[in-house]
Amino acid sequence: MISILFPDLRFATRRPRRPVLRDLETNGKNGRKGRITVRFAPLSAASCIVTRAVHVVATLLLAVQLLAAPASAQSERWMTLPPTPSLPTPASSGKVEVNGALIWYAVFGKGSPVVLLHGGLANSNYWGNQVPALAATHQVIVIDSRGHGRSTRSAAPYGYELMASDVLGVMDKLGVKQAAIVGWSDGAIIGLSLALHHPDRVSRLFAFAANSDPSGVKDVDKSPVFQQFIARGEKEYEALSATPKEYKKFVEEISAMWAKQPNWTEDDLAKITVPTWIVDADHDEAIERTNTLLMAAAIPKAGLLLQPEVSHFSMLQDPAQFTADVLHFLDRKW
Repeated sequence: MISILFPDLRFATRRPRRPVLRDLETNGKNGRKGRITVRFAPLSAASCIVTRAVHVVATLLLAVQLLAAPASAQSERWMTLPPTPSLPTPASSGKVEVNGALIWYAVFGKGSPVVLLHGGLANSNYWGNQVPALAATHQVIVIDSRGHGRSTRSAAPYGYELMASDVLGVMDKLGVKQAAIVGWSDGAIIGLSLALHHPDRVSRLFAFAANSDPSGVKDVDKSPVFQQFIARGEKEYEALSATPKEYKKFVEEISAMWAKQPNWTEDDLAKITVPTWIVDADHDEAIERTNTLLMAAAIPKAGLLLQPEVSHFSMLQDPAQFTADVLHFLDRKW
C-alpha cells in the first residue's frame, strides 16, 4: 500500500502570514483526553507554488492508485477470460457429412491420435494454445461440434449421443480406429458418451468440466466471466458460422439439450471401462464440485484432478498448466 502525505494548504497564500495555531484533541495517558497546540508554518509565495505542484502530482498518484484497486481485485486469473487463440496451420482440414450436417475438422502433427472436443457455444480455436505442444508427438484432430464454429447443423434436436456419432464420422473419414479424447465441458460429455457406448473407439478420456446430469450445473447467469464468454460466443458464431444471424436460435436449441441431458446415473458411469481422468478447475463457475466428485467415484479406477487457480476456461487462463496436465495424462501407462 502507498501512503501519500499532503501538506496543509489551507494557510498557503501568495504573501507570508503569521504562524497559525490549532488546538487538537489527543488521547493521553490512562485513556484521558488531552489537548495539544499545533503550529502550522505559513508558506511563502514561492514555496506555495511548489507545494501546490506537489499536491497536484500527489493527487494524480492517488487517483491512479484508486483506479488500480478495482482492477487488482479482478486480476485473479480465474476471474479473467483471455482472448481466444488461433489455431496453427493444419496439415489438412475439411468437412465431413455426418447425420445430415457438415462437420468441420483439422489435423495437426503425427503420432498416436488425440481428438480435442470443445465446449458448448465455443469452437476449435479455443484449443489454439494446446495444439502446438500436443502435435509435436501426436496426431491432433480438432472438431467443431455440429452447429458450432464452422460446422452446420440439421433439423434434428441437439443430443450428446448424436454429437458423439458426429465424432465417429470424422474418425471414420480419417481412418482413425481409436483415439484418445480430450474434452472440455460439452466436449467432455461427448467423450463420456463415446466411452460409455463406443469404448472400442476410445483409448483414454481426459474429461474436463463435465457434468453427469443437469443438476451438476451451476447458475452461470451469476458469473460475469461466463456472461462475457456467451457474448464473445455470439461474435465468434457470426464470424465462423454458415448461419451467422441465427445465434439466438442456436442458443435456444442447445439450451433445450442442456436442460435434459446428460442424464447418467452412478450405475451408468460404473459401466465405463476406458481409462479416464475426471478433471475440473478449483474455481469452476459452471460445474458443481459434488457432481465432479460423484463421477470420479463412480467410474472404475478413474483419476481425479482439480486444476488450481483457474475456472471453466482453464485452457485459456493457464494454458501451460492445462497442456502439461494433458501431456501427463497421455503419457500415463495403464
